[in-house]
Amino acid sequence: MIEWSKQLKSAFGASFIWLICLIYFTQGFRSFVWTAVSYHLKDDLKLSPSASQFVTSVAFFPWSIKPLYGIISDCIPIRGRRRTPYLFISTVLSLVPWIMIGLNASLRSSKVPLMFFLTVQNIGSAMADVVADAMIAEAVRFERAAFAGDLQSISWMSMALGGIFGSLLGGYVLSNLHIDAIFLLFAILPALQLVSCGLVEESPANSKDLSEDSNSTSLHMSNGGDNAENVDHLTNGFSKTSTSRRKKSQKNRKKAILSNNSLKQVKNKSLALQWFYSLKTASYSLFNAFRQPIILRPMAWFFLAHITFPNISTVMFYYQTELLNLDASFLGNVRVVGWLGLMLGTSIYNKYLKRKKLQKTLMWAQIALSLLILIDMVLVSRANIAYGISDKILVLWGTAVADAINQFKLMPFLILSGQLCPPGIEGTLFALFMSIKNFGSTVGSFVGAWLASILNISSGSFDNLHLGIVIQFFCSFIPLAFLFLIPKDATGLSA
Repeated sequence: MIEWSKQLKSAFGASFIWLICLIYFTQGFRSFVWTAVSYHLKDDLKLSPSASQFVTSVAFFPWSIKPLYGIISDCIPIRGRRRTPYLFISTVLSLVPWIMIGLNASLRSSKVPLMFFLTVQNIGSAMADVVADAMIAEAVRFERAAFAGDLQSISWMSMALGGIFGSLLGGYVLSNLHIDAIFLLFAILPALQLVSCGLVEESPANSKDLSEDSNSTSLHMSNGGDNAENVDHLTNGFSKTSTSRRKKSQKNRKKAILSNNSLKQVKNKSLALQWFYSLKTASYSLFNAFRQPIILRPMAWFFLAHITFPNISTVMFYYQTELLNLDASFLGNVRVVGWLGLMLGTSIYNKYLKRKKLQKTLMWAQIALSLLILIDMVLVSRANIAYGISDKILVLWGTAVADAINQFKLMPFLILSGQLCPPGIEGTLFALFMSIKNFGSTVGSFVGAWLASILNISSGSFDNLHLGIVIQFFCSFIPLAFLFLIPKDATGLSA
């Protein structure tokens, strides 16, 4: 292990590994502060389940446009750098909102300002996630391919550890600290990330830069104007036409200034054209890769599987905390079990399912998820009490199994993205896949919020919750009707 660590440090540098681990740990640790946000919306702002779910759905929308951040950072360098400036910007966007709502009670006590700052914070977090993915892809491309799997493993391990620690501590601090202290406490991580951005040096992007040419040319022209003026002064005592020559010198200087300005305009136009064609090329490559049937059709199914499922997780959160009296510490432990289930699902898929037919894997995964919805029905009907099964056992194991099965649905698309994507846009295509997942989840959350509003489900009034779960159960079978989109011979590894 020590020798492996030394090799990894020698290949990538200690500061780079530290920054990557910190970014992904922070991403996972976000469960620490978002647990507090959920309770703040429910207990302090007194929002209904549908209103609370609407706020969080809007706040998490920036995760649905991740390819935009990737393409911009790829194609529009800042001062010759493509990664560290955007990482700095994204970290500032991640840091400032927590400080603002932590110090200003009025901002966190009103729904609209709070939703705005939470959205800005998610823009920063999503952008940092994309930039970190791109930095990893670039790092392993330059003669370090042997360490590609190791670097990916470190990043995922860091995020999992962040998620576990964040979930464990989130419930505890919520019982012992005020909401403003929690926001400010979490801000320590993005602040540390901001400082760490300066530790990594990035080589300038390879692009045609006209600045040196324009500067040298403008300097030459300026010197030419000065020389003309100097000649006028030298000949002032020897020529009766010094006044006319001075006017001519001034005219030459004006020409030099105009030429310099013209060169600057050419340079700016040239950079703008470079950015335009770079954006156009990247977008075209991404479009060509995405429209391949082996990618497009499964992702269309994946998207439909999310938007046809009304997500009422926020409603269940209200029900679990208000009627089942599950405390924040226990729900934090549930999230820890969820992370463990996610890792278990990844391991099971890689070992047993990746060579199986994709259509069959998705079919059984979707059926299993549909059946797991019945756990919520058992909780709402209280049938588990008659058989001596505690609410905590049902919630705990239901979450773990659901997260594991969800990985069976997600993993094939992640593998396909790496295998079928043209070189150079792997990170952007991966971001597109995750954005489709996130956007589908966001749409499903909006549908769930609308369903809760139609059924008049509110805090303290869950009479129609069982009807919402029944609707959710039947909707979960809709994706089975679209399995024809999955090529019959496709597996999790290839077409």
